Amino acid sequence: MSLAGNHAYLDGYLDNLISQRQLSPLTITSYRRDLLELLALATASDGNAALSAISHFQIRKFAAQLHAKGLNARSIARKLSAWRGFFTWLSEQNAVASNPVDGIKAPKRNKPLPKALAADDAVRLVSSNSPGKNADATMQLCNRAMFELLYSSGLRASELVGLDLKYAQENRYTSAGWIDFDAHEAMVTGKGSKMRSAPIGQPAIDALKAWLAVRDTLLKLDPHPLFLSERGTRISARVLQLRLKAHAQAVGLPMDVHPHVLRHSFASHVLQSSGDLRAVQEMLGHASISATQIYTSLDFQRLAQVYDAAHPRAKKKT
Repeated sequence: MSLAGNHAYLDGYLDNLISQRQLSPLTITSYRRDLLELLALATASDGNAALSAISHFQIRKFAAQLHAKGLNARSIARKLSAWRGFFTWLSEQNAVASNPVDGIKAPKRNKPLPKALAADDAVRLVSSNSPGKNADATMQLCNRAMFELLYSSGLRASELVGLDLKYAQENRYTSAGWIDFDAHEAMVTGKGSKMRSAPIGQPAIDALKAWLAVRDTLLKLDPHPLFLSERGTRISARVLQLRLKAHAQAVGLPMDVHPHVLRHSFASHVLQSSGDLRAVQEMLGHASISATQIYTSLDFQRLAQVYDAAHPRAKKKT
């Protein structure tokens, strides 16, 4: 298959995409660019750009070369998809015996680091009442208790809203979580229906007691829920999310704060202070230590920022 033959097949494939799949001109341009890059890589590899000569090994090599050049995993996955579709079409035209792209995956995408607040911002967030004359005092106490507990214990939103005032087992109802004030612990049901205890700091205990002093003024039929909505029913994870976001904006935090941000902040700050990854794993309820290790990256980022700001030989930003 000559170089001219390669381009003829490429044009035929793109015409097929236009007529059969009715792709946009911009998408067709992207396909053409990715397929021309494939031909260029094949030619640079051994001087033979024949499509029928491209092997499974070469495709793996081409993907590795793109990765080494700094191309991100998403872009490599897109190129492999374009190449795979092209070779599938070529095999239907009896131009190649098999698809050399089959079974080849792009490098794993780097997971973005979770967002965590600085310790001072986290404390300011959970210890402040939302400013404003129209803020309901009862809901302020409820919010304060929820936010303090999220940061104090690293609970997931679903775990927090599922908390009962105390353990209950009656008729067909069994508590999924509850507060043990004497032990300063929250018992919660996490992922995989696994129970764990999460420590509660004194500021959260104090905020919970202040909320409990007014909780019964809102309580409706169900006596179990610890945290309530304005209607007196168990609060939902969505309402918790909206309340926290609005509170963070009201106290002047620039980032979008949701319940998991406080969970990340809890884990990051405990790890920074203790260095005990296993303890953080247990407190978060992670089944695997690998899920907790992301916080070592957060901790390194903080140390790197301190170094860049303080060390006289650090690389300074201009």
